[in-house]
Amino acid sequence: MKKFLSTLKTYILLTVGTLTYVAAWTIFLIPNKIVGGGVSGVASLIFFGTGEGFPVSYTFFIINAVLLLLGMKSLGRDFGIKTVFSIIVATLAFKYLPVIYDKIDPDFISNLSENGPLTLAIFGGIVAGTGVGINFMQGGSTGGTDIVALMATKRYNLSPGKVIAYVDLFIIGSSFLIFQDITKVIYGYVQLGVMSFTLDWVISGSKQSVQIFIFSKKYSEIADKITTEANRGVSVLNATGWFTKEDNKVLMILARKYESNNIYRIIKSIDKDAFISVGSVMGVYGKGFEQIKTKKE
Repeated sequence: MKKFLSTLKTYILLTVGTLTYVAAWTIFLIPNKIVGGGVSGVASLIFFGTGEGFPVSYTFFIINAVLLLLGMKSLGRDFGIKTVFSIIVATLAFKYLPVIYDKIDPDFISNLSENGPLTLAIFGGIVAGTGVGINFMQGGSTGGTDIVALMATKRYNLSPGKVIAYVDLFIIGSSFLIFQDITKVIYGYVQLGVMSFTLDWVISGSKQSVQIFIFSKKYSEIADKITTEANRGVSVLNATGWFTKEDNKVLMILARKYESNNIYRIIKSIDKDAFISVGSVMGVYGKGFEQIKTKKE
């Protein structure tokens, strides 16, 4: 049951991340003829280049299917399943979200356009970067250049946001051939920069780790409960209180920052008078945390 609930949570978050990403395109970018990067950007170019005749959803699905076949071998079966799921959700969302907006409020998109293309490009980048970041944290992807970025970051110590940015520069620059308007290219680059920054911010925020020291007479109960409920390893250290000259046990835990509230709750439920010391750490490498990556010669 625990495994099922964990898997269900993962796919719910993948759905939220994918819908957030597609919403950025269907609300802020495509209606205002702003071309971003990735397969969505290529699909937008084809859409506008064909006089809005070839739907974005079709191009998005076809190109991603090809990239997925290339990426599945190096990224693994689990990644492939999650990404296939996200691509299917995104394809359907590209097709049906605009219909939903129109039914809810026919003037919704046109009213947003009054805020100006620069504002829309910034908001589009924030929303798209958040969506991609959510998917990355669940071990999946919205497809496209995300697959290229994950293959690169799997082998090298590179920022996924920067990898996507470099790959997407050419795609956005190509929009000049369609619109013959340099301002469209500039807005596309603004969207790309904001999206890359947001993506790195979302991912780095989820990877922040803390080191927790717990001083309590009930250390054994606390350690058992943290191990079983928080699924984090606990180290028991020998310590001596210099004032009392008594031997004590100190628990040391390394955990993600977002897991700390659950650990505090566990400690409080057993010993509300426990002494706790918490400190941020620069990096934690090993099972359950980050893997050390080195650039190849």
